[in-house]
Amino acid sequence: MAKKKLLFILNPISGGKKKKAIESLISSYLDHDQFEYEILKTEYPGHAAQLTQDHKFDKNIIIAVGGDGTINEIARELKDTACSLGIIAQGSGNGLARHLGLSINPRKAIEQINTSRQMLIDTAELNGHFFVSIAGIGFDSLIAHMFTQSKRRGFLGYGSLSFQEFFKYKEQNYRIIIDGQKIERNAFLIAFANSNQFGYDTKISPLADIQDGLLDVCILRKPRFDQIPLGFYQLWSSKAHQSNLLEIMKAKEIMIKPNRDEYANVDGESIHVGRAISIKINTQSLRVWVPKT
Repeated sequence: MAKKKLLFILNPISGGKKKKAIESLISSYLDHDQFEYEILKTEYPGHAAQLTQDHKFDKNIIIAVGGDGTINEIARELKDTACSLGIIAQGSGNGLARHLGLSINPRKAIEQINTSRQMLIDTAELNGHFFVSIAGIGFDSLIAHMFTQSKRRGFLGYGSLSFQEFFKYKEQNYRIIIDGQKIERNAFLIAFANSNQFGYDTKISPLADIQDGLLDVCILRKPRFDQIPLGFYQLWSSKAHQSNLLEIMKAKEIMIKPNRDEYANVDGESIHVGRAISIKINTQSLRVWVPKT
């Protein structure tokens, strides 16, 4: 039986983590009877997408070794192709990897590749910007924008920014069309969840299904200070959908008009979207390499 051809695309700087050991781990723990492989490293923003373009027709699996941004670049190029996406999570939040049941430990993630299977999942777009895991507007997008400019990485850096900005941020008014139904809401943030979480196991939509052809539209009101402990408990215990502050609706297409110029968080990357936002699902459009259940 012919070996599967793998390409590891490694982002040397994602998540502030050193990755000198990754190459030796791949050599030691990847099943060489099943796979032949090569490793390429990114050198600039957008390089992962370019490398994927160059190799997506001569490889069976392209494995992102990096964070959600690297995964997004590679997945965007693999959409609607026969080549599968694999992940060795090396970012800060690692939201998609966690949702798919992939280990955050690099050695274990490599070992999972040896016994994984292919699965078709949905992807989505926000104003034409591709995402796999989650996008959002409101407080979420503000923190994503500030986090990209911060020197502090990881959960502590993200948490520190969130805490200092929380008390300043006011709910915004949004006019929303969900699959043709018009509603209006005041919201602290609105998340468009294909997977169940932002990262760090903070599950904004615990019941989100990445294969159901729908996005979970999660509209969150701003909690009072005394409601914050319960809110964190619900996020980290897969119970956010039980919160009185959170409304979740499923949709294929969403249109939103905010009351001010907006930024959006798209798979952890901040983009400017202005005053009109359009989101749609791309059903069963990406092959991913996931652990066998």
